[in-house]
Amino acid sequence: MLFFLTLFFFKLLCYGQRPEMAGIRASIAHPRDSLRYVDALNRLAMLLYEKNIDSTFYYTKKAREISDRLGYEKGKADALNNLGIVYDIKGNLQLALRYYDEAHAGYIRLNDQPNCVQSLMNVGLVYKESGKDQRALQQFHLALDLGKKLTRDSIMALVIYDYLLSYPAQVSHDSMNYYIAKATSIATKYKDEGTLVDIGQIIADDMITQGKRKQGLAFLNQSIDSAISKKFYYDSMDMIIDMGDQLASTDSARAVGYYRMGVAIAEKNGYQLYSQIMARKLFDFYTTRHDKASAAGYSVQLVRLYDEQEKLNGGSGIDYLDYALKDQQIKSLEARSTYQTALLLLALVACLLAIAIIFVIRHNLKRSKLLNEQVNGQNAQMKKTLGALEQSHADNTRMMQVVAHDLRNPASSIYSIASMMLGEPGRSEEDRLMLEMIKKSSQNSLDLVSDLLQVQFTAEELKKEPVDIGEMLHYCVSLLSNKAEAKGQRLNLQTQTLTLSASREKLWRVMSNLIANAIKFSPSSAVIDVKMEHDVHNVHIAVKDHGIGIPPEMQDKIFDLFTEAKRPGTAGEQAFGLGLAISRQIVEAHGGKIWFESNPGQGTIFFVDLPVAN
Repeated sequence: MLFFLTLFFFKLLCYGQRPEMAGIRASIAHPRDSLRYVDALNRLAMLLYEKNIDSTFYYTKKAREISDRLGYEKGKADALNNLGIVYDIKGNLQLALRYYDEAHAGYIRLNDQPNCVQSLMNVGLVYKESGKDQRALQQFHLALDLGKKLTRDSIMALVIYDYLLSYPAQVSHDSMNYYIAKATSIATKYKDEGTLVDIGQIIADDMITQGKRKQGLAFLNQSIDSAISKKFYYDSMDMIIDMGDQLASTDSARAVGYYRMGVAIAEKNGYQLYSQIMARKLFDFYTTRHDKASAAGYSVQLVRLYDEQEKLNGGSGIDYLDYALKDQQIKSLEARSTYQTALLLLALVACLLAIAIIFVIRHNLKRSKLLNEQVNGQNAQMKKTLGALEQSHADNTRMMQVVAHDLRNPASSIYSIASMMLGEPGRSEEDRLMLEMIKKSSQNSLDLVSDLLQVQFTAEELKKEPVDIGEMLHYCVSLLSNKAEAKGQRLNLQTQTLTLSASREKLWRVMSNLIANAIKFSPSSAVIDVKMEHDVHNVHIAVKDHGIGIPPEMQDKIFDLFTEAKRPGTAGEQAFGLGLAISRQIVEAHGGKIWFESNPGQGTIFFVDLPVAN
């Protein structure tokens, strides 16, 4: 029943459809005004949804294309609303919600309050079907509040009806009577016979709830007869199901009679889904009563109905998801274009810096060449030239580190600004996508700069101090625990108290890099073990993961500087090929060694041995 709540708000549009559809089809055969042509396409799409959803999609797509070309905002909003109907009926609630929401935003820009009310109701019905009752109620209340300001309030009869049908428990008896009277008054004012008949179901259900079961059932039966006599067959479906459900526990024979009547009406008018619902109820009824013959008959009917539905779904040749995907791709490309413009400016600055660096390096190389030409085999001159070359090399190294250091501030600023903007409420999905890309790119740049600043150092440059290795490992695990929890992983640390003379910052970088790699290349819910032991001569540290392992062809290259043996993590994390090379330099500068054992697909263990006395 819940699915058909989402369909009901279209019912008013179906009354008297045939003459109106014929007139619209005649008008679009020879369009004289492009905007009117778009309106006619959207109207025809709305009228056809019950009979042929593929035709609704075809006319909607055409209306949207012309509206985009003409810049016709009303046509765009109506087309988006129709797309919401298409995906709603197809059962894709996420896409339905997306297009309803976009239509609502369009109606707000146009200050089209009646359609704003309707789109709020549409969104509420989708939330209701999704089981998100709090959000659904919020949308209904917004629609009811906005509807009070309408001059032409014809839509409010339908809004009130859907609200009462969806959430009767939210309304007191006195409020129920008030809303029923108001909806009846509006429907009468606009001669909306369909809604007047449908309100009868609400009145009957309220009588039954208030203990007036006999009167309520009689009134519901009267509403059914009225709907059928006025040929509102589609509206009668929910009433017939309601009556059958009310009688199922007290008068099963009458309940079966209503279900059978509903099947007959649904079959005659081609209401495929209603045929399935009532055939299923009859099948369940006879199965419960062990009437195998009757149950078998409705079982065969259900199979036939599902086969027919499958043919309808598969026979249209229309890929609805492909249309929605391409629509999203266009918006992503627009966002990417803006992002790439910003990147282009950043790349231009980087190019200028690169040219300056190349100029300095070239200048230094020329100077070195001139010095080499002046050597003339003399030892003193050779020493002078060698000193100049060493100075040039040192200058180049410092230049690279200075450039890397200077790039840290703008990259850090970009990361911080993107993070702040992501934290601001109310941003669109396109904005958030672009900001996430900027944030990720700036974080990758910061990681690369940090690695570059650690390249090329010697043991003499180490600033050693007493370091509690166990405390340092606790610190590393604490800092990286959030990163592991983000992937659903757990860090398990076993350590001991031991103090070494070492560079705290360098060893911290080694262990952080090994643990971060374990997180990067392990799947969700994995456990990563960090274990420390020591003997008289050495301290032994092992970082064990249960991740994807290291392929044999990469195992000889992973400690090389700027190695090509790199690949993304299990969640797409980027790798630069510097971390393990820098880690080996640090460990060897401390007089230790680093190595690993790996089984592809099972995991990897990295070992670090450091001398206790160095």
